[in-house]
Parts: sequence; C-alpha cells; structure tokens
Amino acid sequence: MTSMESSAELIRAIAFAAGKHRDQRRKGRASSPYINHPIDLARVLAVEAGVNDPLVLCAAVLHDTIEDTETTAEELAREFGTAVSAVVLEVTDDKTLEKHVRKQRQVEHAPHASRAAKLVKLADKICNLRDIFEDPPPDWSLARKREYFDWAARVIDGLRGVHPRLESLFDAAYARKAELG
Repeated sequence: MTSMESSAELIRAIAFAAGKHRDQRRKGRASSPYINHPIDLARVLAVEAGVNDPLVLCAAVLHDTIEDTETTAEELAREFGTAVSAVVLEVTDDKTLEKHVRKQRQVEHAPHASRAAKLVKLADKICNLRDIFEDPPPDWSLARKREYFDWAARVIDGLRGVHPRLESLFDAAYARKAELG
C-alpha cells in the first residue's frame, strides 16, 4: 500500500468512525464529541510514538465501533478488511458480561494479544488516563479514578515489551495518579 493509499484509508476510517459515533459524547465534564477519543489514539500512536502502520492506525480509529455502536465485525471486515476487523475484535469488550468480568478479561488477554492490538490498547489506556486526569466524569470519586489507574496499569503490565515509547507515555500518564483530586 502506498503512502497515499494509507492516508486515504485512514481518512476513510476516521469518516466511518465519526458517522458511527456521531451522537455519542465522552463522560467528562466537557462532554466532548466521542470521535475525539479515537482520533486522539491515532495521534498518540503516529505523532507521539512514531507508529506509522496503517493497520494499527485504522484499528485505533475504529477500536470502539463494535463495542459502542451498532457496527458488526462483518461490516468492518467488508469496509476495511479482515486484518483491521480482527484487531478491533481483539480490543473489544463483550458487553454481555458484567463489568468486573470484562475488566479481568482485559488483564488476562493482554499478554496474548497481537502486536497491533497491543499498540491500540496502549494508546487507549494512555488517552483514558489523560482524560480522567484532565476532564474526569463528574460523578467519579477519587477512589474510582485511582482504581481505574491501577486497573489500567495491570492491563499494561501484560503488554510490556511491545513498544518502549508508548510504555513510557503510559508510565508518565500513570505517574499523575498522585496528583488526582
């Protein structure tokens, strides 16, 4: 795939995700448009960590479409190929399970994920910690914020060794736990 084709595919993925998330907002006080989150994952990967793999960047932008919209794996595979769909499925929680079970499964699955899924998961946790620090959901107590930080660290422990720069970015975000208020 040429650079131009990769760019076009990424823009197509952003447009697809924007359409799927069009009526969703983030949980923070600012209630920002949800699409800002997947775009931020791609930005962290490409700009902060130097990841330029089109598969990873497209999967990052699409990572919540199956979990949080009516998008199916078949639809993603048809639109973006089976490789992208497979990565998105790897980072998708089964919403039919109770929350504590989903969270434990993320910890257990992390070491066994593909490289691409690990990169997407790292970026997701970096962005989530930054969001919780900078614009937390208004109903989250200090204890809940700290619990999320600690759980995210357990997930990331299973991903370590895949990308030192992303791991360093996660560690910097996690270090802000002490400043939570």
